[in-house]
Amino acid sequence: MKKILILCTGNSCRSQIAEGYLRYFAGNKTIVYSAGVEIHGVNPKAVTIMAEDDIDISAHTSNHIDEYRNIDFDYLITVCDNAKEHCPYFPSKAVKLHHNFPDPAKATGTEKEIIEEFRAVREMIKIYSENFVKGYL
Repeated sequence: MKKILILCTGNSCRSQIAEGYLRYFAGNKTIVYSAGVEIHGVNPKAVTIMAEDDIDISAHTSNHIDEYRNIDFDYLITVCDNAKEHCPYFPSKAVKLHHNFPDPAKATGTEKEIIEEFRAVREMIKIYSENFVKGYL
């Protein structure tokens, strides 16, 4: 079984969404973890927009990368430039992949405009996650 770590800045939105989709698309082929170089808590809007796609991330927790230092990952996926730049050295054989997704938590505007940004980022991550599973697993 492959072990995947998804890393973001605060482990609140993008990495949580990716964790949900990778678990969904990979099924029992993987163990998926997500973490941040900081901890910001799971964003409620991420929970809401994932529920719209029938994926429940409401029980996810926001974790710091140091919690997973002793796990030998097969894949380390950074989902934002900040995490890639600040990722501490990980003594692992993990294949390192990177894709910089926009941060929906930084969206501005009306509540409707903000949730639409969350949905747009969700769709980007959904496509990336599905392609990752098809291409690497």
